[in-house]
Amino acid sequence: MSPSAIHPLPFSQWGLGLERPLVIAGPCSAESREQVLETALGIKQRTSQVQVFRAGVWKPRTRPGGFEGIGGPALAWLKEVKERTGLLTITEVATPAHVEACLKAGVDMLWIGARTTPNPFSVQAIADALRGTDIPVFVKNPVNPDLPLWVGALERLFDAGLKRVAAIHRGFHWFERTPYRNSPMWEIPVRLKATFPQLEMIGDPSHIAGNPGLLAPVAQQALDLNYSGLMIETHRLPSEARSDARQQIRPDTLAELLGSLEWRRASAEPALRDELQEHRDLIDRLDEEILQKLGARMEISERIGLFKQAHNIAILQPERWRQIMKAAHAFGKEQGLSANFIQALMDAIHDESIRRQTEVWEQERQAAGVQVSHGNGADPSGNKPDLA
Repeated sequence: MSPSAIHPLPFSQWGLGLERPLVIAGPCSAESREQVLETALGIKQRTSQVQVFRAGVWKPRTRPGGFEGIGGPALAWLKEVKERTGLLTITEVATPAHVEACLKAGVDMLWIGARTTPNPFSVQAIADALRGTDIPVFVKNPVNPDLPLWVGALERLFDAGLKRVAAIHRGFHWFERTPYRNSPMWEIPVRLKATFPQLEMIGDPSHIAGNPGLLAPVAQQALDLNYSGLMIETHRLPSEARSDARQQIRPDTLAELLGSLEWRRASAEPALRDELQEHRDLIDRLDEEILQKLGARMEISERIGLFKQAHNIAILQPERWRQIMKAAHAFGKEQGLSANFIQALMDAIHDESIRRQTEVWEQERQAAGVQVSHGNGADPSGNKPDLA
């Protein structure tokens, strides 16, 4: 199916009275009837901006033995939430059986989780179970930064005839150390929007941030990028939560957070925010991501330098340099980047890597009482040392 032939409907055409920005809030897990209702009532009493109540009924965990959700009985609690608050309800599904149970219970919307999205077999099974229905479905990005898997999951739903489909950006697992639980990698959802310009995109700052202290800046950045809304994990008492306790907030904190954000228009007036400025803002954020990744790369390079020094391994590794350049040129070509640009970029990274490795070597030697000058760290032969 060609992306150009796919036309997901905007929230305004979902027939549910949804408005941008859409705010979805509720606990990570439905743990008890009292917990679900108290949280929902607390949200309803403290803010009018939330339109949808979320709660995980089935919770996929990394290892067995942890809390994996109440299951089917919790669906009745979601129905009661809707009856008592008027909030629409949404929960995660990972199997056709989950879909069948939710449809039977009258859940308003579904989402496919980050652990399910990367499995084409699972997504196809869900799509087949949904064929012939038109319940709204949100698709979270896969755990790892794999845009084609995210696109593929959406395409499977579109191919099953669903039109009320949206995406959730919840960040990506990455090896580098960042302030976040999951690296936002803003460039990936931006590329998804380029593939499906009409697709509604929700930000999930709870899973990106991993702690309440980073919720506001992450949520604001999503809104600045013209996201359609936010999904924020909210619990009556986060310290007692049976899953993701660290990243959940209380209903009163949710109200304060929502009140502190600057809510952007979906389409800006020229006097406020013209198209050129939108592009510039996006570039600024992508540049921040690039620099953050380069900083993480140089930290790893320093650790490798110390490892070589400790084990008396020479810095010079010409074969490693050739492998890196070959891979960089191949990948750069796939991204539409010129060979000259890739060469210049990798040479600059190489120079900084050598500077950092040389610096840590000298610091270690000075600490040991040895005074050594390495100049600029270049090898007299002109060969490139290890870029790692």
